[in-house]
Amino acid sequence: MQTFNAIKLAQQLLIDKVIMSKFLVDTTAGNGKDSLFLAQNSPIDAMVWSFDIQQTAILKTKELLSKYSLDDKVKLITDSHANIDQHINGKIDVAMFNLGYLPNAQHKITTQCQSTITALQKILGLLSIEGVISIIAYSGHQEGYLESKAVEELLTTLPSNIFTVGCWSMINHNNNPPILYIVEKMRGEAYESAAPQ
Repeated sequence: MQTFNAIKLAQQLLIDKVIMSKFLVDTTAGNGKDSLFLAQNSPIDAMVWSFDIQQTAILKTKELLSKYSLDDKVKLITDSHANIDQHINGKIDVAMFNLGYLPNAQHKITTQCQSTITALQKILGLLSIEGVISIIAYSGHQEGYLESKAVEELLTTLPSNIFTVGCWSMINHNNNPPILYIVEKMRGEAYESAAPQ
């Protein structure tokens, strides 16, 4: 039996959507695993955008994609995901957030509450009908706690006539296990959120 964790579960919940999506985003490239998942499983003519502020993460992602000959399918962007609207104009079918810090790197460089909320709000506005967002949040460090709280507050207030939001966590684990959120846009009404504080 496969062991469940937030990353594997996110992929399992997204796979049916990914295989028929044309525009996909990895908002936190990290070591490139989400970018690889999106590139491997989406249609041959799909496009994946992968964001990270750290050049190390972009290089690790490029190396992993090269190993599978998927370089041409993924546009690597060294920039904050908060600036996603400067790089993508059209609708987004799938977006993945894996928050926190780059594994095996400096823990003081981590995703930030304000930029994450800004990115999430922008993607919610760009999401196609039946589009899906996954967010894995980690509350085990100070910035992660603030970020997790802000993400949950935003998702809780999303209008239920437009979005459906689910949440998964391991309730018998200690040490602040990650929380997975899945957001699906159900209707075509425009979403306009308040500007982040």
